[in-house]
Amino acid sequence: MTSAPLAARLRDPSGPLFFPVTAYGPDGSLDLDVYRTHVRRGVAAGAAAVFACCGTGEFHALLPEEFEASVRAAVEAAGGRVPVVAGAGYGTALAVRYARLAADAGADGLLAMPPYLVHAGQEGLLRHYREVAAATALPVIVYQRDNAVLTPPTVVALARTEGVIGLKDGLGDLDLMQRVVSAVRTEAPGDFLYFNGLPTAEQTQLAYRALGITLYSSAVFCFAPEIAVAFHHALENGDLPLAHRLLDGFYRPFVELRAQGSGYAVSLVKAGVRLRGLDVGEVRPPLHEPAEDHVEQLARLIERGHALLEGE
Repeated sequence: MTSAPLAARLRDPSGPLFFPVTAYGPDGSLDLDVYRTHVRRGVAAGAAAVFACCGTGEFHALLPEEFEASVRAAVEAAGGRVPVVAGAGYGTALAVRYARLAADAGADGLLAMPPYLVHAGQEGLLRHYREVAAATALPVIVYQRDNAVLTPPTVVALARTEGVIGLKDGLGDLDLMQRVVSAVRTEAPGDFLYFNGLPTAEQTQLAYRALGITLYSSAVFCFAPEIAVAFHHALENGDLPLAHRLLDGFYRPFVELRAQGSGYAVSLVKAGVRLRGLDVGEVRPPLHEPAEDHVEQLARLIERGHALLEGE
């Protein structure tokens, strides 16, 4: 665990937010040595934070003891250089258990995933996230997506909740996000954080920046940190020609490739990590491996992305 408050460390990140994949050995069990290598390389490449065992890290596929071991390994690998945020999800009781396991493992914060399966009302969602926040001293970022879509009044209530520091949006409704930002700014002013959490968030980040949302997750950073860092710097420095070149020549084709298979937001990313020389294993069921020709297309796309950095 790092000493500085998580919100302060995330507010002005020096690089992308890193969501590492979880490494498995040939028998499907955790490979914590490879996982530590993956995290260390990401931190060295310029990650501003490590979000361990979240969506890209197959939170859904991990046993509680595997989750705790992985978060602890991420904390060890980060070595206090950047904060480590861990996922926490399922129903309220299990989310609280995962929150406490993350705290025991030394995490700096929590990403509260949507509750399992149910489509709850706003009152139930608010109670759920408040109980997760109350379970530990760790600051909590609430992840909006799928069956956990929050109204502006609910986000205002969360912003007033002790321990809740931000909202990660995986829905992509910009009208809703504008109303959320406006409501919180008006009714609960402070340093509440917002994150673009859509898959391949770089593709939509110019639109989110127009709402004042500068934080975003980067799955591409897992396998092409040079490209992800260059795009992040282009946004921060107002280098729109480079940003557009990467969007047109790399990110849009990657999104189109990702759309060719269910679960590719994880399995294609994991294939990309293997292409770059680190054997993190395959995804666990119910996800499946990408088709061979799709992996070949990804390899060519990574080469194309690096060529774009050279202005080719």
